[in-house]
Amino acid sequence: MRVSIFDVAKKSGLSVVTVSRVLNNSSSVREKNRQKVLDAMRELNYHPNAAARSLAKGKTRIIGLIVTTLQDSFLDEVVNEVTNTLEAHGYYLALSVSPGLENEEHYLIQEDRVDGLIILSPIKEEQYVVELTKRKIPFVLIDNQKIIPSVFNVIVNNFQGGYDATRHLIELGHTKIAHIRGPEYFLSSVEREKGYRQALREAGLQPFAIEQGAFAMDDGYLIGRKWMEADRLPTAVFACDDNMAVGLINALMQEGIRVPDHVSVVGYDDQYFASALHPHLTTVKQPTVQIGRTAVDLLMKQINGNAIRSKTVKLEPKLIVRNSTAAPRM
Repeated sequence: MRVSIFDVAKKSGLSVVTVSRVLNNSSSVREKNRQKVLDAMRELNYHPNAAARSLAKGKTRIIGLIVTTLQDSFLDEVVNEVTNTLEAHGYYLALSVSPGLENEEHYLIQEDRVDGLIILSPIKEEQYVVELTKRKIPFVLIDNQKIIPSVFNVIVNNFQGGYDATRHLIELGHTKIAHIRGPEYFLSSVEREKGYRQALREAGLQPFAIEQGAFAMDDGYLIGRKWMEADRLPTAVFACDDNMAVGLINALMQEGIRVPDHVSVVGYDDQYFASALHPHLTTVKQPTVQIGRTAVDLLMKQINGNAIRSKTVKLEPKLIVRNSTAAPRM
């Protein structure tokens, strides 16, 4: 049986009028009530009649989402949450995997294709900002490399994530702590390294080693081999992402060096495999649900004329302690 707006009202415990206002993104609805309605819609799998509403409002009811890659479960989780939240608002998602605008105009930015855009982890966001501003298309940047005050940004406090990961190793008693950093053109890489350095400074420690990686398992593996061949191993490593952490663990275990008995390892992102490894990987989890919901909320406010000025929302990561870290063996 088809779910109706009356079913949503009953499930949420609110009036049909309130549900209707949420569906139309009215700014007069309290955020607590808005979330109740969205949760009820999701539980009931209720989808507004998007076609009829599009005709009435002269909108496509389509939101574009541009990503640079989908070979990353962090990005995949954000895309999934964006999709679910958009559906609750009565919008459809048009997904594009693209490295950037390059020399050609992106097809989603062409006139009348979408009502708005979300760009996830862009490398050259200035291109998008110029083009979208010129075309007056509402948009939100997620995990961008330059914070542009004149637009809407959703970012994660990667400095805090790097700090917390390193502080955890220090509190376990480690003093020889190395870092495998990510590409410097990613702001997240730079901020995570800054957090690592700050935690060491506060403890009166120096970096044992800082190696360059590119978010690939091979990088962690080769760096681990390099340390072992030089007979110069740290007792703990903070890797800028889970892939490099796993590559490092593989290299160590191949030579009989046990994690965490001989070397403790911390990753970043809490990818799907982090809790499936043996040992389970200690890592820093990014708030993917909050990222997706916040981006959609900022975009909906723009589309409906409720956003007065641009803003940057910074969300907090969380250290997830598992079995790949322990106190150093004396």
